[in-house]
Amino acid sequence: MTRTSSRLLRLVSLLSARPIWTCRELAERMAVTDRTIRRDIARLRDLGYGVESEPGPWGGYRLSPGARMPPLVLDDEEALAVAVGLREAALSGVLGTGQAALSALLKLRQILPKHLGDQMAALEGALDHTPRSGEPQIGMPVLLELARACGSARRATLSYQNHAGRATVREIDPYRLVHTGLRWYLVARDVAKQEWRTFRADRVTAVHPTTEPADLTDPPEAAQLVSQGISSVSYPLYTTIRLPLPLDRALEAVPPTIGTHSPDGPEATVVRIGGNSAERLAAYLLSLGTELTVLSPKDVREALSRRAQALLAANR
Repeated sequence: MTRTSSRLLRLVSLLSARPIWTCRELAERMAVTDRTIRRDIARLRDLGYGVESEPGPWGGYRLSPGARMPPLVLDDEEALAVAVGLREAALSGVLGTGQAALSALLKLRQILPKHLGDQMAALEGALDHTPRSGEPQIGMPVLLELARACGSARRATLSYQNHAGRATVREIDPYRLVHTGLRWYLVARDVAKQEWRTFRADRVTAVHPTTEPADLTDPPEAAQLVSQGISSVSYPLYTTIRLPLPLDRALEAVPPTIGTHSPDGPEATVVRIGGNSAERLAAYLLSLGTELTVLSPKDVREALSRRAQALLAANR
């Protein structure tokens, strides 16, 4: 069985390497008979691989989309490339509020051979990620530990810094990770308070799973809970802007977890956004990369104007 499995993996690798192979070419490359190749092709089809065959002297076998997702064979360089891509997708939130990239990266790292795991660790030590609008960064090891905790269905202890910077230790039942477009949040049940809470992932210093099962009875809609939590936060400064975009496109530019939206006719939207300072709000508005008008306050309008003029002067 082991020999057959190894041969099938080798056959998939060959079929992936070029558009078409004749039966004779495959048999010669793998040092087996034509009959063995035909049997192995049938096995691959049973596993979900779409292997098409073309008759005639110039025909042969080629891979095509299958009926379901089959096992994927990657060489060392391909595996590292996929891991790095998933890492960046997770940190940037390009795939939205879910944790699909984190889940896939976690699965990949669990099956990487040791030498590839060591290379990935070295890469992560060398790579850095620039957060949007000066937001704090989060280390990939912490993010992966949180993802692993969410998937374990086990209670955990969370070492956490609250908004005042005070270190605390919480007993939690981890549930989901949510990305808002700016940062990651952990949705978990606070065991002591017996309620569902959100925790900023960049404030987590450590997470330690226990052997006790988590109580995930009646879990909330994770993204909605995060959105509600963010909207209830009180900021020292708010700005109101007008985007020349209909409501649906304005929600794409500024997620509902960042601002509150009000239609201003069919082709414009007024958005209210909170921040810690005029400079930070101006940096965020500039990062949107879209036309906008600052309706209030004057401090944010002036900060945005200074940044825009400095950028223009640097590129004259």
